[in-house]
Order: sequence, then structure tokens, then C-alpha cells
Amino acid sequence: MGSYASKAALGATTDEPTEPEPKHLADLIQYINETNMSVEHLADVLSEKARSSSWVVVFKALVTVHHLMVHGNERFIQHLASRSSLFTLHNFMDKSVLEGYTMSTFIRRYSRYLNEKSLSCRLITSDVTKAKRGMGGMMRTMDTKELLNILPIIQIQFDALLNFNANPDQLTNGIILAAFKLLFKDSLRLFAAYNEGILNLLDKYFAMRKSQCKESLDIYTKFLARTTKLAEFLKVAEQVGIDQKYIPYLTQAPYSLLEALKQHLASLEEKNDSFRPYRLQHALIPPRPNNPVAKASTSRAWFSALHSQVRKCTGVRQQGRNIVANSLDGLPATLAGKLNIGENPVNTSDTKKPQPSDTDIPGGLQWQLNPHTCTSTIWKRVSTPPVHRMVPPPGARTSEQVPMYRMAQTPVGAPYQMTPQPTVYTQPGLRTSEQSFCSIHKK
Repeated sequence: MGSYASKAALGATTDEPTEPEPKHLADLIQYINETNMSVEHLADVLSEKARSSSWVVVFKALVTVHHLMVHGNERFIQHLASRSSLFTLHNFMDKSVLEGYTMSTFIRRYSRYLNEKSLSCRLITSDVTKAKRGMGGMMRTMDTKELLNILPIIQIQFDALLNFNANPDQLTNGIILAAFKLLFKDSLRLFAAYNEGILNLLDKYFAMRKSQCKESLDIYTKFLARTTKLAEFLKVAEQVGIDQKYIPYLTQAPYSLLEALKQHLASLEEKNDSFRPYRLQHALIPPRPNNPVAKASTSRAWFSALHSQVRKCTGVRQQGRNIVANSLDGLPATLAGKLNIGENPVNTSDTKKPQPSDTDIPGGLQWQLNPHTCTSTIWKRVSTPPVHRMVPPPGARTSEQVPMYRMAQTPVGAPYQMTPQPTVYTQPGLRTSEQSFCSIHKK
């Protein structure tokens, strides 16, 4: 059976400048789909053909490998991913014929994409273009850490695909056209997975830490740029005769969405420089919406107003009777929880303002306790009872003189002291004069 696969591989990689024959490709697909057949021998044969000096043979070998990756059993690409190196054609050049110069450029780009596709499969442990899609799919069920690790890998593979960068005038033979058609199929499947990962990332954005928000914003910005490049790639596909019902229509997400993500990150990066070194008078500060609850509430309210625009955001829309891939059309539903539209409403008890009876201070200002200097949340004014001292009323004496006292208030905060009292005697000879009493009292 190994010789049968070798024969089919040799038939698919002849030196005729035409695309590999469908019969040989079908035989190879049947071979690798057999669970008891080893794909290692087939991979060795095709790798050997890729080391030829003829651009025709090399290009057809690459197209054959790519065809098996797309249409064959996943264990074939898993085997290629397990190899230390796949194609080393970054310096390939066929100078034997004039067409070889132009085709050698595309061979180098094409081999790089196949290497990246194989490497992505190794790093992600599966072919993302064949992964399950939808709400229960691989990209929609990843957590934040997995998304931040896997989305850059998909971006690199997507960059390598778009870097093929062929114009309609350059797709002049059946081999390069066959390669372009395979890239077209991969672009739709890869973008669908890429897009679902972005949806999941946006859904988690407002619950991320600042460092994660930075990475996510960078990933989303690059995603928008790649969406524009994909639209140009699809225009070429339309010009070379690919049926329009298979070509999706792309629209960009509203600019306000990107601005909203930037504003949220900026709110996390704000540094509160208004706090001075702690003093008692600094324990009270005017209330500002500079706490996580207030910021989250403000963000959700802002994005609720944006919701009507988000409905028109970037999407791969249906053309004809076929839905090729889904894009950002699902963004409003995905963001619903974070925009206070669906299942995660704002907790009004967290953002309830303190009652005026608790915080009114003369002058009409509302005050809140500085959370950096005290564990309490509201400063309450407490009336302090006045400190009393005992002072004898002047001129209130009789023959049987006894001390007479009245209550006098001391200002709040003044040190407590007892006013010196005169000595009063009942014997007339020892009685203190009025002049001496007043002088002592004044002291």
C-alpha cells in the first residue's frame, strides 16, 4: 500500500505546468483517511519532491501537501507538525526559465505559510481551521489566558496567508491558481476562528486586569487591520472567477467601538496624584467617580448608548444561499453582559450615594471619607458636649458667706482648667476685700 501512495504522490508532482490531477489527489486522500495506514512515508515522498530545483515540481508538491492538510485526515497535519522542520525554501530560486523568477517568489511565500500552518497546529495542538465553531466551539470557550496565548499564533498564520499577495495578473497558470484557491478556503476558515476568538476576547475585556486589557487592545487593533487586508484578498478571489456566493462581504466595526476600548484602558491607567501625605484634615475628600464600581457603572452606561451602533459592526454577511463564515455580527449579544443589557446588571446598591443626613457639612458640601486613610466609608459629624468649669458669681456673698457657683462653657478644644477661687471667711476680721477678689478673678 506504501508503493500505491508513492505512485499517486509522484503522479501529482510531475513537471508539467498544470495543477495536480484530481485523480491522484483523491487517491492520496483515500490513503491517509485509512486509519491503519502510516502517513510518514507519504510525507517523506512529498518532502523529497519539494527539494527539487524545478519550480513546477516544488510548487506542485506544496499544493499537494496543502490539499491533504485541508481535505485529508487531521493526523496528516499532526504528523507534519511533529517534524522539527517542514520546508526550507526561503532561499529557493529557479533561474532556468523566465517564469521561474516570478514563481519562485510565490513558492517562498507559500512554503512559509505552510510552515506557519504546521507550527500553529503544533502550538495549539489542533488545526484551528477544522475546530468546532459556534457558542460551544473551541475559540468561544477559551478563558482569557488561553485567548491571549492563541490569538497571536492565529495572527501570525493569518499574516503569512495574506502575505501571498498575488494580483489577478500574476495568477497565470493552473499551479498558482490551485494554490490560491486553497488559500482562499483557509482564509475563510481561519478568519472565522480568528473572529470568534476576538468576540470572546471582547466579551471578557471589561473584567480583565490592566496588563490583559493592553494585550487585548493590541490584538483587536491588529484584527481590524487584517480585516482590511482580507477584504483586498477577497477582491482578488472575485476577479479570478471564484463564485461570488462563496465570497463573504466584510464591513468594518464602528470607530466608536475601538475608542470605547481605549477609554476603558485609559481609565485603568489613570494615576491618582491628588492625595497628599496623610493628615487628619486630608481624611475627608470630595466624592469622585474614581473607584472600580463607579468606573464600571460609567463604562456600562456609556456602552449601552453605543449599543445601537455596535449592531452595525464588522461582519461576514450572507451572500446568496451560503453562509461562508460568521464575524462580528454577534458582537451586541456577546457584549450584552458587560454593557448592562443582559445578564450582568449594575448593582445599584454598590453605587448608591450616601444620604445627606449622614454627610451634610455646613457650607453645602458633601464629603466622603478617604478610603486610603480609614476603613470607614462615611464620615459622620458627632456633636461634642461642652466642657464646663465652675466660676463663682461676683458680689453674691452674705454675712454667713458660702461659695456660690454658676456653670460657664469652655470652647471646644480648649484645655480644661479650674479658675482660681478666693478664700471666703465668715469672720468679719478675716473677710477679703472686694478689690482683692476682683484682682484675683482677673488673673
